[in-house]
Amino acid sequence: MSRFYYDLHLHSCLSPCGDDEMTPNNIAGMGVVAQLDLMALTDHNTCRNCPAFFAAAQRQGIIPVAGMELTTAEDIHVVCLFPTLEAALAFNDAVDAQRIRIPNRPEVFGAQLQMDENDNVTGSDPDLLSNATQITVEEAPALAERFGGVCYPAHIDREANGIVAVLGVFPATPPFSCAEVHDPANAAVYRERFPLLAGKPLVVSSDAHYLWDISGREHFLELDAAPEDPDAVRAKLIERLRGR
Repeated sequence: MSRFYYDLHLHSCLSPCGDDEMTPNNIAGMGVVAQLDLMALTDHNTCRNCPAFFAAAQRQGIIPVAGMELTTAEDIHVVCLFPTLEAALAFNDAVDAQRIRIPNRPEVFGAQLQMDENDNVTGSDPDLLSNATQITVEEAPALAERFGGVCYPAHIDREANGIVAVLGVFPATPPFSCAEVHDPANAAVYRERFPLLAGKPLVVSSDAHYLWDISGREHFLELDAAPEDPDAVRAKLIERLRGR
C-alpha cells in the first residue's frame, strides 16, 4: 500500500468564477509546492482542460485525474472522476449534449478559457458552464459508471449546491458509494446526522477556484498501487471511491 496526498476537486480558468491564474501549469506547479501526489481537475460541466492538465501534471511528477463537477437538474453539484483521460472526454461529450445553453457573460462569470499544455489560450466556451444540466441526480451515478467512472456528492457540508442543503437529507437513492466534505471537522457530524454515510469513504477536497485555495499536504488515501504506475493508481482510486 502506498500513501497518496490528494486534492480531488480543482477548477481551472475554464470554470466560471475560476481565476484566470488557474491555468493547467499553475495548478500543477502549486501541487508541487503543496507536496501533493494526486490531483483531479473537475471543472464545471466540462473536462476540456483535462488534456492540458494531464500534460502539465505529468511534467511535474504529479499523478493527474480527469474529472468534472457536474451540476444536476436539481442544481446539486456532484464530482465525477475517471480512470482514463479518454473516458473523461467521452463523458464530457455525453454531458455536453445535456447542457442547457445560456450565453456566458464574461464580465460577470469569467472568460471560461480553454488552454493547451503550455497555457496558451486555444478557445473559450461561449455558454455558461455552471448552470444546471438536464441530468438528474438519480441519473448521474449510472452515467459516470457507464464511462468507467465514479460519481459522488460534492461539499455535502455547504449550503450552496450541496445535496443535503438542496434535498434536506443524504438520500438513500441513488446509492452513492462515497461523498465529499469541504471541512474535515464536519465529517463526524455528518456521519452521525446521516447513518447512510457510515462505512462510506469521505473525501476532503478544496473546491479551489484560486491557486491559494489548493489543499496542502493534509489528506491522503492509501491505495494498493505503486506511484510509478499512474494508470494503476487511478484505477485503484476509482475502485476505492466505489467502496471496493
